[in-house]
Amino acid sequence: MAASIRTTIISQFEQVAAEQRHKLASLTDERPLMESGLDSLAFAIVVARLEDSLGIDPFSASEELQFPVTFGDFIHMYEKMYENATT
Repeated sequence: MAASIRTTIISQFEQVAAEQRHKLASLTDERPLMESGLDSLAFAIVVARLEDSLGIDPFSASEELQFPVTFGDFIHMYEKMYENATT
């Protein structure tokens, strides 16, 4: 399922970037989220759509959550949350 989560996240980043007319940077695991090409509204849209498609929202699920710094951190956060939700 991890590959599917990664694919879903990349797809949402690409779709939202196109809809919001943002130039999306290469989405490597080391890419800082602040350099991805999305603004705060676009990130909010991505998170809302990921909640719809994956059924999880890590940002509302934990008070101890540290905001992800890189794209890889963002994906790992969703993979971990999904794993916890299904076990």
